[in-house]
Order: sequence, then structure tokens, then C-alpha cells
Amino acid sequence: MGSGLRRFAIAAMLMLLAGPAAAHPHVWIEMTSDVLFDDKGMVTGVNIEWTFDDGYAQMALDGLDTDGDGVYSATELEALTRENLESLKDYDYFIHAFIDGKPIRIQPAKDAGQIYSNQRLKLYFTVPLDAPIDPKKKDFYYRIYDPEFFIAMDYTKDEPVTAQGAIPDGCKLDLLPIVTDAQTEETRQMLSTKGRDWQPPPDEDFGAMFAQPVHVDCKG
Repeated sequence: MGSGLRRFAIAAMLMLLAGPAAAHPHVWIEMTSDVLFDDKGMVTGVNIEWTFDDGYAQMALDGLDTDGDGVYSATELEALTRENLESLKDYDYFIHAFIDGKPIRIQPAKDAGQIYSNQRLKLYFTVPLDAPIDPKKKDFYYRIYDPEFFIAMDYTKDEPVTAQGAIPDGCKLDLLPIVTDAQTEETRQMLSTKGRDWQPPPDEDFGAMFAQPVHVDCKG
């Protein structure tokens, strides 16, 4: 991707990382996500909030304080938000959603914006599903990750996943752990040895190995 998060990820890597080899990833994100339910208890989408690492934030914000007042207003951040979402659209915003184990489509992001406060840059947006899902009839889960692992995404410790709307009786949200095994650790070690110009093979999905699934559990 030539713009937005991917562009800044590569630039941040070149500027901030020293030494002959640099481990993937190159941008770090703390995130939360909300599963959206309508008044009938159907899953309709996902709200996402990402808080970026300081290295990316400073690079992304460079030159955006156009009035020089030291504050980044919603207007000044609007172009950055638009650029990020346009870049992420081709990647379905890094949301990998499934019904009964099969991938499903999502709609373009909406209700997006960015905030810079307390020296933290946050991006938030909503991604509607292509069609509402009845979680009592279909098994629904999703992961949020960059398949090429330029960008690492980890859930916050406090309230990482919540429900918004009328979650059906008997249903709950589970943030499942990453499966830690020998292959995952071997992959982690391999990535740590790769140099700055290394690119993952197009058929590899490294990001999924480190992504926690969010599962709507209506079966107990």
C-alpha cells in the first residue's frame, strides 16, 4: 500500500529502528472493539478504536498543525483520517470476520475520526457487516490484524471488547487467547531476524498467528 498506515509504517521503520536487522512489526497499536447489536439481537457491525505508538503518531502528525497553536483539531486531522481509511479499505480495515468458519463481507467504514490528546493519537471507525447475523443460529467471530504484520495490534487490558446494543439473553463475548505453540514461537523468532527490506511471501498470513479472536458465544 503506497499511502496511509502502510506508508508511515515503512517510514517509521527507517527512521526509528537502528541496527542491521529489525523485527516486524513497524507500527504498534493498542485497540478496543465493540460488537454492535440491533434491537432484535442481531450482530450488525463492529466499532474499532486504535491508539498508535508514539513513533507513528509523531510522523503522522508532522505538518498537520496548520495554525501553529499546538493543538490538532478535528479539521486538521480530517485528511489523515480520510487517507488512513482509503488505504485500509483494500484490506477490509484488517477485519477478518467469519460465520460458521467461512469469511464474510463487510461494508465501507463510517463514523470515523481521529483524536490527539495526552500525547496519544487515536483512530476510531465503525464497520457494518454486509448483512445482520443471528448469533443464536450462526457462529460469529472476527480477528483484527495486518496479514503482512507490518502493524501489530494488541487489545488493551481494560475492557478490550464490549457489546453495544441488545445482546441476546444467554449470549456473551469472549476474547479468546492466542494459541501459543512451537510453530508460533518459531515464527516469532524467524521474524525477529529479518532485515529492513524483508517482505513476507504473499501466501503467508503471519498476522493471524498473533491475533486474538472475538467470539459471540450463545451456546455456553
